[in-house]
Amino acid sequence: MKNDKLILELEEIVGQLGYRIRKERGNFRGDDCVLEGDKIIMLNKNQPVEVHIGLLAKFIQSHDHEDQFIKPAIRKELEKIWDRQMARKDPEFEFNEEK
Repeated sequence: MKNDKLILELEEIVGQLGYRIRKERGNFRGDDCVLEGDKIIMLNKNQPVEVHIGLLAKFIQSHDHEDQFIKPAIRKELEKIWDRQMARKDPEFEFNEEK
């Protein structure tokens, strides 16, 4: 699946979980937070889309997503990303598409 399609699908899932996504420039990696009562995921515009995909996948995994409908193709992609993140055993969340 192409990264541009995957990121849109992940952003939709995050929205269903009650979070808004903000993309800003700065000296940060990205994470979720609550700002003045708004649930937000901050993504750094300076980072490549693969990092955004990895962060969103990690976020979805760590939140209660079992009740959310996730398209089978997207769920399959998420499971591949989660497996790679678990195998890496380091704090990096980057998603690297296998070719």
